[in-house]
Amino acid sequence: MAKGPSRGGGSAGGSGRGQRELRVRVKTAKGRKLSSTRWLERQLNDPYVQRAKREGYRGRAAYKILELDDKYRFLKPGARVVDLGCAPGGWCQVAVERVNALGQKPGKPIGTVLGIDLQEVEPIAGAEIHQLDFLADDADEQVKAWLGGRADVVMSDMAAAASGHKQTDHLRIVALCEAAAAFAFDVLEEGGTFVAKVLAGGAEGSLQTLLKQRFDKVANVKPPASRP
Repeated sequence: MAKGPSRGGGSAGGSGRGQRELRVRVKTAKGRKLSSTRWLERQLNDPYVQRAKREGYRGRAAYKILELDDKYRFLKPGARVVDLGCAPGGWCQVAVERVNALGQKPGKPIGTVLGIDLQEVEPIAGAEIHQLDFLADDADEQVKAWLGGRADVVMSDMAAAASGHKQTDHLRIVALCEAAAAFAFDVLEEGGTFVAKVLAGGAEGSLQTLLKQRFDKVANVKPPASRP
């Protein structure tokens, strides 16, 4: 997470004595890869997935941005927020609540949440969703026009399509994060905040250098909701 750029740019369990923790086991179905079976089993046993269903969030990723904002307080009432690669919408849902986009906090400023994604995203109450490639030449100007000015927060939970090769996937997500940072330089208000997911893997040094050149403070954080 970077702050202050220059302008310019639980698993189920019982309470009985001796009762063991319950865990869903998924059998490998015909035609399903072992990796897919493991992913499905992880989803079914993930407490954040279960909690998201109970609390109405579109995915477990919502808790990552909730935990980051609890720590750093960048989603303030009245803030203008851009969520890059916003599908399925969990980060937008959190932002709507925190910046008071629906005006449900009497006496507090009303914020704006703008979600951007290559694919069509189901509407989110309080957020304005647009189908747009943020890498397009005029994307920054289009976003500022929709906002009616610059953003206070640009956030991204984007990840490049997985290739199955760990180092390749790491390089792809770092490159995507660098592109998101460049976009943030163009649309953020002075003193704004950029939040993005990046996988550790050794190639993120160039990204760190880039962010430290443009922001007053850069923090590397692994929220509890992040998977290993």
